[in-house]
Amino acid sequence: MPLSVSLISQPRTTSSKYCNQPTLPFIEFYTKASQVVRCHLSDVRSPVASFFQFFLTTRHQFSTSSTNHAREKPRGNEYRHPYLLAQARQRKAANVARQATLQKERNALLGDPVRSKPTPFIKMLDGRHRNRRSTSPSSSASETSLSIADDIPLPPHLNHYITPAEFRESVEYSRRLTEPVPSQDRSLADPVIEAESAKLHADRHRTAVAAMVRIADLSRGSTQDRKRVQIQHCIDTFGRHNTDSKLAPRPASSITTTTTTATTDDFDGNVEAGTASLPTKIPRAGPDTGSSEVQIAVLTAKIRGLDRHLNGRGKMDKVNKRNLRLLVHKRQKLLKYLRRSERGGERWQYVMQTLGLSDAAWKGEISM
Repeated sequence: MPLSVSLISQPRTTSSKYCNQPTLPFIEFYTKASQVVRCHLSDVRSPVASFFQFFLTTRHQFSTSSTNHAREKPRGNEYRHPYLLAQARQRKAANVARQATLQKERNALLGDPVRSKPTPFIKMLDGRHRNRRSTSPSSSASETSLSIADDIPLPPHLNHYITPAEFRESVEYSRRLTEPVPSQDRSLADPVIEAESAKLHADRHRTAVAAMVRIADLSRGSTQDRKRVQIQHCIDTFGRHNTDSKLAPRPASSITTTTTTATTDDFDGNVEAGTASLPTKIPRAGPDTGSSEVQIAVLTAKIRGLDRHLNGRGKMDKVNKRNLRLLVHKRQKLLKYLRRSERGGERWQYVMQTLGLSDAAWKGEISM
């Protein structure tokens, strides 16, 4: 019997001088008995033997994996037990969750780099931006109070560079100009007509005051008008022409400098060493509009306006989002410079407390 037929047809075992192992079905024959067939094919010359020889030599050419792929040992975590892998994943998840919690706590302690705390100055800025419509004098003042300039109710903030004193003075001047003149000859005067004239004048004056209040009210102005008033308020609050008298100067440096000065009495030109004295500070000419604290306050007002816009109608406004990022980073640079130049003194603390800024406004990297 040919070898190929005997290997397939015998149900149990095949004895050979090369190997002794049980036979398998024909489907698994090429994987389990390849060595046996290769050993016997060298002596058997038949069509079946030639087919098996061709099959065993070309079957690896059509495979996508290497010949020794099944013999390679697994690497990495494949050696580890599934229970150990599950424990490692649990430890990693707990570590990641703990890191996220710690980062959130750090950010909460550090503060918000954009928004400020609600200090009185910040509330004043918000009030100048969103001012409620003031009531007309006719609803809050009587006819007798309208004739007195000091009792005229005014809106909290005025527009068009008008001060409350100027407004009251103008109202009083217009009242005196339009007031009816009483008759000099009292025998010819009619008290009824004079009373009607005085009442008509009071009504017209009330209407005129209400119109002037609406014109001068900042809440009816444009955004540029409100921004101008906010900047002026920042200059009045943080300008050094006002704060130099109430804030202590920055701490002196610990390094003492010495200079060589020649005395006038020493005609021989001998040089004596002495301690250098700081030059006399030149007084300011006009209000301070360019110091670091004034610029920081102005940038804070602009940042609050852009942040309010982006949280409201401008959620998709990418241009102003970039502008907000630029303003925040510019304020960060100015805060670092002010802290370094003032050496953390009283002026630095006054700026941070008045503006309600946290350490996140100047510490570290600000990513938005």
